[in-house]
Amino acid sequence: MFTTLANKLSLFRILLSPVFFLMIISEEPLMRQLSVVVFFIAAITDWYDGEIARRSNTVTNLGKFLDPLADKFLTSAAFIAFAVLDLVPWWMVIVIVFRDLLITVLRSIAESRSIHIVTSKAAQTKTFIQMTVLYYLLLLVVGQDVQWINALAGDLIVMLLHPTVTYILMLAVTVLTVYTGVQYLIENRRFLAGLLGKHKQLAG
Repeated sequence: MFTTLANKLSLFRILLSPVFFLMIISEEPLMRQLSVVVFFIAAITDWYDGEIARRSNTVTNLGKFLDPLADKFLTSAAFIAFAVLDLVPWWMVIVIVFRDLLITVLRSIAESRSIHIVTSKAAQTKTFIQMTVLYYLLLLVVGQDVQWINALAGDLIVMLLHPTVTYILMLAVTVLTVYTGVQYLIENRRFLAGLLGKHKQLAG
């Protein structure tokens, strides 16, 4: 099943997600600092697995499913960790994670049926802003635990992690996430209607 290198990298990224999660929520400063390394290693595999699959002509249906799913596992682990650390509201994280996993699964089903769905500009913007906020929070949280960084910019970090600032940033991500999710469902309503129709037939 995981015979191709690209699929193995996607699986590796999925396995790294809970490792990163446990490290970032740890009370040990060293563990939090190392969590950044784990996150970046996982993020690097995101680029390599797709590139390797294309260059080696080993793109598989499993890979089309695993690659985006692995991405969402990693980003979801980060946002859930931020909620556990009381940096962001739980309701926003739940909305973001639910939307991302739902749309990812639906896109994967479409790809498995050779139905290519083009990512909208709004969705691309959402992803860019989402990742920007994720890295913003990750680096600041870990920066607090690095002695020399805290000594140089401790007050600035506290200001940048102020609840009002993080709330506004996460609210922007949440609004964009909901908007692009609704947009996706509307633009692909025929595919979804067909999917639901087949499900009802099977259930009958």
